[in-house]
Amino acid sequence: MTPITIMTKEDFKGLGAPDLVYVREIRASDVLADIATTDARGMAVDPEAILYAVHGADGERLAVMVDRATAFAAAVAHELEPVSVH
Repeated sequence: MTPITIMTKEDFKGLGAPDLVYVREIRASDVLADIATTDARGMAVDPEAILYAVHGADGERLAVMVDRATAFAAAVAHELEPVSVH
C-alpha cells in the first residue's frame, strides 16, 4: 500500500508550483455557501449548475467561471499553467 503524503502550501512553493493551477468542476451551491449572503443578493444562479473553479496548487480557489474553456483562458491570461482534474 502506498502511503498518502499530505503536502502543505510551503511544500508546493518548494516545488516551484506557484504558477501551477488546476481547473475542476464545482457546484454553484458550493460557491454560494462560501460567500456572504449580502454579496449573493440579486444573483440569479441555479445552485445545481456546474461551474469551473481555478485553484492554486495549494488548493486555494482563485476564480470561478461558467465554462471550462474560459477557466483555462483566464489562467493562461494571468501567466499561469493550468491542468485539469476530475
